[in-house]
Amino acid sequence: MSDDTIKKNISKNISKYREAAGISQKDLAKKLGVVPSRISNWETGANCPTIDILFEVCEILNVSINDIYGVYPDSKFILKYGEQDLLKKYRNLDDHGKELVNFTLDKETERIEKYGKLCEVSHPVTSFPMRLISYYFKNASAGTGQLVIDNLPDKDIEIPDKPEYRNVSYAIGVNGSSMEPAFQDGDILLVEATREIDVGDIGIFQINNECFVKKLGEKELISLNKDYKNIPLDETAATLGKVIGKL
Repeated sequence: MSDDTIKKNISKNISKYREAAGISQKDLAKKLGVVPSRISNWETGANCPTIDILFEVCEILNVSINDIYGVYPDSKFILKYGEQDLLKKYRNLDDHGKELVNFTLDKETERIEKYGKLCEVSHPVTSFPMRLISYYFKNASAGTGQLVIDNLPDKDIEIPDKPEYRNVSYAIGVNGSSMEPAFQDGDILLVEATREIDVGDIGIFQINNECFVKKLGEKELISLNKDYKNIPLDETAATLGKVIGKL
């Protein structure tokens, strides 16, 4: 889904769900602490709200972030995470390479169709349906700070819809090593969108327009890697979510 399509969906769906909730632009603006013209600009597509404000809008309108983005995992043909890269590699192959891949796929498909059911009976596997969440690539710094520039998700990825992931709202990439050994540079974190987390929890935080993944302390954000300094909390600090786990 292109950025233009997502922006159009955001504009349309803020208006749609605001009206469905019986809330005027003026009332929504008051709840968010912004001027009414901001709401009008979002709904006309003149500009787009930041991700933290979008989550506030979702809470007020009692909808999910997927409702606002207009993204639903209702098709079995949606590419899973990693499959897009495989498709790109396949398209770059020459005719000989594609013939080899096609031959292997045919043989493996035949094997699964022939022996798959026997394997399932012998080794039952608990499977879960998949669902889509938005993925923000390397927007959470596990270092000295990642400037928040693009508030639109880079792509959508699928995660298992199992009980421990039920509250996951979005995924975000790690940039840096300040949260090692728990989280490495490039890890994909699963995040519950919430404004309130407990001291000792690991969350996604925004300070002075920079985004961090840190452990919440009483008066500071704590780095697990002792080579990095902790970050004092100030009046600009905002919680964007609680880290549930990682892929």
